[in-house]
Amino acid sequence: MVVHTVFDLLAWTMAALIGRWIAGKGWLSGSGEKRTLRSDPNYFTVLALGALAGAILFGSLNLDLAGLLVPGHSIAGALAGGIIAVEIYKWRRGLHGSTGIPFVAPLAIGIAVGRVGCFLAGLPDYTYGIPTSLPWGVDFGDGVRRHPVQLYEAAAMLVFLLIYLREIRRRNALFLQNGFYVLVVWYGTQRFMWEFLKPYPKLLGPLNLFHILCLAMIAYGFFMIARSRDLRPAV
Repeated sequence: MVVHTVFDLLAWTMAALIGRWIAGKGWLSGSGEKRTLRSDPNYFTVLALGALAGAILFGSLNLDLAGLLVPGHSIAGALAGGIIAVEIYKWRRGLHGSTGIPFVAPLAIGIAVGRVGCFLAGLPDYTYGIPTSLPWGVDFGDGVRRHPVQLYEAAAMLVFLLIYLREIRRRNALFLQNGFYVLVVWYGTQRFMWEFLKPYPKLLGPLNLFHILCLAMIAYGFFMIARSRDLRPAV
């Protein structure tokens, strides 16, 4: 899994670089509450632990449902775990408003690059799609052409990144104030679609574990966007 590790490191590097680049441009000025390791180290500790727990929990549970009794990790699980942990932290500290704005572009590019690593890792990664006769189906070495769902997701996140960068540069209020929640809705929606092209075990009718997780994230994103508008003072 050396290839996967290399792309994971590349994803982190690209995420850090684009975060610093956007900060240098000043495009996120006035975009809501920001936290740093120096100003609130506990926030980042809670975020990291929540993301790690969610990644291992949902990744391992999905493999367990498939009869593969090995530990796993999941991008969707990491995102969900981080959200839950941070929302609990904000609730206990009495914090209001979105604190995830600085993570939007880094997450988008990180997920895109990471998914390329999943694609290159092949069959052992268990992120491949179901068999297809489409001309862009990929044979990962077992003679079966499959949907390259990892690349579908990478492309979807790159499209989001381009839209996001354009809109924050234009000072679009939705993306400046609720960009993280828009990201969650976008990620959940595109991931929900690709899950139908994966061989994961069904949990509820035609839906697998990640279908259900994605629906929860989509609902969360829309709820938080609506809530932020309700809390905005009248002018």
